[in-house]
Amino acid sequence: MLYEEAIPVLLAWLPRTTDLGQREEIVRCLTVRWARSDALGPLLREFETLPLAPATARTENLRWAVGNALEVLWDDARYSDLVRLANDERFGAAREMLVLGFARSKHPSAADDLVTLLDDPVVDGHAVAALRKRRAAPPPEALPALERLRGDRRAWVRKEAARVLGRLT
Repeated sequence: MLYEEAIPVLLAWLPRTTDLGQREEIVRCLTVRWARSDALGPLLREFETLPLAPATARTENLRWAVGNALEVLWDDARYSDLVRLANDERFGAAREMLVLGFARSKHPSAADDLVTLLDDPVVDGHAVAALRKRRAAPPPEALPALERLRGDRRAWVRKEAARVLGRLT
């Protein structure tokens, strides 16, 4: 059996299994770009429908893995769904990798949406990283937040902010 032939089987089992470890493994198996057309919709549903309470480490790990898959499978055809999830603070740190997906986006408002996320303390570092990965310079509105993040307590965020600011000068 070819890996491509396994995708429909994996997608069929994703909602069927209640074992969160198995679901996480399935999600990781679906995290391949060529599965985008089949897997993106089910993974968006998985991210959104995982229970928020009670939050367990297993649930949060699974949602983070789904966010990572959404970053890999990013498709601007689902931009409004992806940006809505990235801005929904209920999903906490699981949004981190999803925010990195904005770097792949060609959507005209992607840079502006990233600037908004610079004010979200949970994903601000990932928003800076996504701005750095984008080919175009960030919009001027990003400057105050980037200056603020250049003094962040996290060294990796300071480094990312300095790299983005370096492109503006």
